[in-house]
Amino acid sequence: ELVESGGGSVEIGGSSTLTCEAHGVEFRSSCMGWFRQAPGKEREAVAAIYKGYQGVGESYYGDSVKGRFTISRHTEGNVVNLQMLRLQPEDTGTYYCVADPTACGVWYAQGFVFSADFRHWGQGIQVTVSS
Repeated sequence: ELVESGGGSVEIGGSSTLTCEAHGVEFRSSCMGWFRQAPGKEREAVAAIYKGYQGVGESYYGDSVKGRFTISRHTEGNVVNLQMLRLQPEDTGTYYCVADPTACGVWYAQGFVFSADFRHWGQGIQVTVSS
């Protein structure tokens, strides 16, 4: 189970942090990250980070958030944070925590991922950016 927290309403240019806590042994070594979906748009990959048995590895970002968002992961592997800076109205949407054993490898290999590449999804949490 993936449980998101954080989010809410944020002013333009502000910041916010989302947290995802994974419950289940299978998530301690896996790719975890975030997708988002704005009204009327398709789901978009935001960021992901891998953790193997040797520790936390590479992180990946969607083009629209590079340089503004930072994903991090606790060493135990079951908690992922997404720090979001300089938020803009186009960042508004429902943010979903995602996890999968191999999706980070897909992102590394082809430079992008689809929502279908992630097997596990949280319920989603709303982020609204406005003036």
